[in-house]
Amino acid sequence: MQSREELLAQLNDDQRAAVEYVDGPQLVIAGAGSGKTRVLTYKIAYLLQSGMRPWNILALTFTNKAAKEMKERVGRLVGEELAGKLNMGTFHSVFSRILRVECDRIGFSQNFTIYDETDSRSLLKAIIKEMGLDDKVYKPAAVHHRISMAKNRLVDAARYSRNQDAINYDTNARIGEVWRIFEAYEQRCRQANAMDFDDLLVMTHNLFLDHEDVRKKYAERFQYVLVDEYQDTNYAQQQIVLQLTKERQRVCVVGDDAQSIYAFRGANIDNILNFQKVYPTTQLFKLEQNYRSTQRIVQAANSLIRKNARQIQKDVYSKNVEGEKLQLRQAYSDKEEAAIVCREIRRLHRKEGGDYSDFAVLYRTNAQSRTFEEEMRKEAIPYRIYGGMSFYQRKEIKDMIAYFRVVANPDDEEALKRIINYPARGIGNTTIEKLLAAAHQQSVSLWQVVCNPDAYALGFNRGALAKLVSFRELINAFISRLPLDDAYELGRFIIQQSGISTDIFSGKDTESISRQENLEEFLSAMKEFVESKREEGSEREVGLLDFLQEVSLMTDLDSEDGASSRVSLMTIHAAKGLEFPTVFVVGLEENIFPSPMSSDSARGLEEERRLFYVAITRAERHCFLTCAKNRWRFGKLEFDVPSRFLADIDPSLVEEEGKREERGWMQQNSRPVASQFKADPMPRIVRPRRPEPPVNPFGPGMRRLLKPVQKDVNSSSASSSSASASSVLSEGVQIEHERFGIGTVIKVEGTGENTKATVEFRNLGTKQLLLKFARFKVIGR
Repeated sequence: MQSREELLAQLNDDQRAAVEYVDGPQLVIAGAGSGKTRVLTYKIAYLLQSGMRPWNILALTFTNKAAKEMKERVGRLVGEELAGKLNMGTFHSVFSRILRVECDRIGFSQNFTIYDETDSRSLLKAIIKEMGLDDKVYKPAAVHHRISMAKNRLVDAARYSRNQDAINYDTNARIGEVWRIFEAYEQRCRQANAMDFDDLLVMTHNLFLDHEDVRKKYAERFQYVLVDEYQDTNYAQQQIVLQLTKERQRVCVVGDDAQSIYAFRGANIDNILNFQKVYPTTQLFKLEQNYRSTQRIVQAANSLIRKNARQIQKDVYSKNVEGEKLQLRQAYSDKEEAAIVCREIRRLHRKEGGDYSDFAVLYRTNAQSRTFEEEMRKEAIPYRIYGGMSFYQRKEIKDMIAYFRVVANPDDEEALKRIINYPARGIGNTTIEKLLAAAHQQSVSLWQVVCNPDAYALGFNRGALAKLVSFRELINAFISRLPLDDAYELGRFIIQQSGISTDIFSGKDTESISRQENLEEFLSAMKEFVESKREEGSEREVGLLDFLQEVSLMTDLDSEDGASSRVSLMTIHAAKGLEFPTVFVVGLEENIFPSPMSSDSARGLEEERRLFYVAITRAERHCFLTCAKNRWRFGKLEFDVPSRFLADIDPSLVEEEGKREERGWMQQNSRPVASQFKADPMPRIVRPRRPEPPVNPFGPGMRRLLKPVQKDVNSSSASSSSASASSVLSEGVQIEHERFGIGTVIKVEGTGENTKATVEFRNLGTKQLLLKFARFKVIGR
């Protein structure tokens, strides 16, 4: 066991000061990469070396992994036996142990069950059904989110039913019966002797509030309380910490308000911003030396976050090498953006060696992974989706593809089983099992039995037969359009008429919004497939079968499994706490980042800026920022401007690639993009919007951003600029293509409507364009 002097000698001055102070409430603001976990572990070791008994120390974390890592590190400093006696764990694990002991005080028996998210949603689904409510409107996930957000603010069912703001919000969101569901859910949990995860906080708070002797017992036991990631605490967690520490006030909370990014989960940044008001004798300590990143990365992140009004001021610095500036790469399209990222990964991998695991691509929404997955597969760059799954493995995508497979091949049993009752159409498991048994016994396909169930003497009643007939007619209607429509038109029709779009767009919680974004991206992929094939002259290869052939290559994950070192693709939320030598922050455009959900709220915008700050500070040596001029959305090509956040970064710390000769949005008067935005700090939002319900009284408003797909104009007609430009194309001419960027014509062949040009593009290689469909303009030689 090391002595106190030996422990303190391993810390810098700021860390040492934070560790040594143990006389009262303490707020440690730990900048990115400043050694937050080190301070916590050394402080616990210091307390133990100062004579405090381990069972009198309570250390609260947000993940079991963090608690385990911290205990192991303390064990290496003071010995495993002493560390093993610490009260250390997540809020939920520590409080569940207290509730097991004190459960009789709150009307539960000691063997109470803890419901996980699946259990809670299953119970809510049953209650919704019993109440005769439409589960397509009252989605269990959305209702659970509303109840959870209320509980995080210590609002029980009785208080919820009396809260007019909550009732108004639910009514405007067309889920006005949530209060009744909440009451039934609360009652059923109690009858079942069960608590959900949120109850572990609510019940602990209520136990301490209603039973002063119990509160004093634990306040006496936990003589020193430490809280990690305090910026992520919700109201309930903050109140319980206050209950345990209000007498002794020996509490140390560690966090970084600049990294508070989980409001959608109930985290309240006010907890850390107002800590000094709640504990007036608080001593503030700042850890400002960043050990992770180069000086320029740290300076750029500082210049960004200074634009937030509500924050605890600090000046993070680095003594590492100065390093290169942040690299801004501007693309014509999301397709070119993905190619640029892959090109830079290849270049740095060759130049610096190392592993593919040294690289991370960070995006605002899960749906953005698609173009990068496709480009990395094409370029044979191994990758993994961190904290999630590959785009084409997501449930809603697999559901849509299953419909397409059945339309292309009705005898596909696995696909047919997946969609026969999705969305729910009353064809239950018993019916499906009878259909399958008949098919296997008669050695025919499941579809054959569905088409003529009477022939197999299955004994279905009139209602079941009507549902099967309706389903059969639906699929046949899709099949009849197979030779007539292109992949996008038919795919869109299937998604609408099957009820998938209605199902996906009915929710307003975070999970539903993500599914909606994935649906939008999938339709964009289909439209891009059709347009690209036509532009390349393959007019016949735009059907649903051709698209399925293309997608089948994306759903084969074998190429991922063989590589141990892979590029990480993840949302910025998933990246918090991680670090990489090279980071790409992509999709830096209005309507993506900041998210439209937050762009008209000062509080929301500040959280989005903090999210960008978190993304930049994941980088150790290289940080690339990318944005695209256009993306397919809602089945049409939409044009966006670069994110307003690029204007927040000191332009002297950002380097654009070459200030090339590209025109328009990419370069105006030879000024950097960031400087352009100083004159127009609020670029026009062009993404479609819907009327919004009132502000959610129990958390950030979950807005319905995405609209059902609408029929667009025939985008395959040639643009006037392309038609006129084709007459002057010849070898050596430079063109600016709407999607592929800058390219040089290698050759032109054919005549009239069959004229084709072979073009070498800077980032996307050689492509052959059928000029009657190509979107480009000539920019010179």
